[in-house]
Amino acid sequence: MSHRHTTRGERTDRGVTRRRFIQATGATGAVAAFSGYARAQDDTTVVQFASDSLANDNSETLQQALYDAGLSENIELDIIAGAWETGRRQNQYQQWLSAGRNEPDLLMMDSGWTQPFIARKQVQNMSDLLPSDLQETVNSDYQARAVDSVTGPEGDLYGVPMFLGVPTMNYRKDLVEDAGYDTSGWQTEPLSWEEFSQVTSDVLDQNDDIDYGFTFQGKAYEGLACCNFNEWMSSYGGAYFGDLDNLFGPIGDRPITINQDQVVRSLRMVRTFINGSDDPVALDGFAGDIAPEAVLQWSEEPSRQPFTNGNAVMHRNWPYAININGSEDEGFGEDLGTMPIPYGVSPDEAEYEGTGGAAAALGGWNLTVNPNSQKKDAVVAVIEAMSTDSYQAAQFEAVGWLPPKPAVYDSETVRNVPVLGRYIDTIKVSVENAIPRPATAVWPQESEQIAQTVNSVLAQESEPAPALDQLAATVEQIEQSV
Repeated sequence: MSHRHTTRGERTDRGVTRRRFIQATGATGAVAAFSGYARAQDDTTVVQFASDSLANDNSETLQQALYDAGLSENIELDIIAGAWETGRRQNQYQQWLSAGRNEPDLLMMDSGWTQPFIARKQVQNMSDLLPSDLQETVNSDYQARAVDSVTGPEGDLYGVPMFLGVPTMNYRKDLVEDAGYDTSGWQTEPLSWEEFSQVTSDVLDQNDDIDYGFTFQGKAYEGLACCNFNEWMSSYGGAYFGDLDNLFGPIGDRPITINQDQVVRSLRMVRTFINGSDDPVALDGFAGDIAPEAVLQWSEEPSRQPFTNGNAVMHRNWPYAININGSEDEGFGEDLGTMPIPYGVSPDEAEYEGTGGAAAALGGWNLTVNPNSQKKDAVVAVIEAMSTDSYQAAQFEAVGWLPPKPAVYDSETVRNVPVLGRYIDTIKVSVENAIPRPATAVWPQESEQIAQTVNSVLAQESEPAPALDQLAATVEQIEQSV
């Protein structure tokens, strides 16, 4: 294939041509339309990247950031906007890879379901593809638990973390300070859950026009199993499978610790938040009636809206919510405060290393390679550019994606990003205390059972201790079925 430099204007013209091709052919997806277009070009190498609408909407900015990071201008990235809902995108990837398609070349995979693709050998072994110095960089400089999500059972890399997702606690700094609390230090120093509940209750009592103290995600869905429950449990020193080294296996040969006393206590705490002292399992010393029963049906967006609308004091969510809540247009500007997720016990008191303290669920997305791609040299060049500090800072600036390399958070570019840059110190604490979900090949089955059980306990349909005992038995059956 011959190569020629193309200008941004020419690339824009190609985008128009591509859209016209889709309209003229009636193609229903960018992949089908773009395959014919790629074959018609013989002057550049086009790497097709299955990503999302945020990347697609900022494609020119991200493309230029790649060139600024050293990518040859003979390589062009064509970004396909996949479904926003992560499960739908997982199913689409499964269809493409099972069919043996050679496009898309590069796929952005949720860290929560990369491991099943690795187990099925559906993604490229990066240890056979990437330069050794880049592999060393990933293993030494990237967030360690994120790297675990792309590491195979023999220690080989099957992907490279692209960006992280970690939660923080958003709060109305203006209301909290007006209620008499000094919030200096809150941006990096977590409160205990007990103190958090008392502050929230007090501020709520002092503001008659606000209905909710604390909004979060309690719906029976993946976000409860992977994240909210994981944080409550881990902040008390509990764990799914004991030591965090067991999170990614070996399946069927690891202790199941989901029914231990500290896990039970974490659910009793959340029941207290919802039901107050009237709940028969309420914890002494904790303020109750700070979370509405509606949290049992809320995922991210339904739980965010009351807070953004000025009807809640505290709100747990991902960084995108900071961008909204901290903006001058939609949110509260500098009246928004952030703090790490509160803790149940200190790390020194926790039974399992890595738990206790301000545990924050680790989300995020990885870069994986289609093993059937016909453009692997160009794909490697793109990955190398995406692994530079400059690109990761530019990506954060453009779309708010958290760099997978912790050192990048201290760059001037990151700290000067509007809104999110103002809260980067809280985000750093969450990154340092990130706890991944146990995203093995059996996690989809396990997470469904976990979410249903935890939601049932919070709804007072079952009691914490016996429900978790039954859940542990169910997880054991799933583990042994492999």
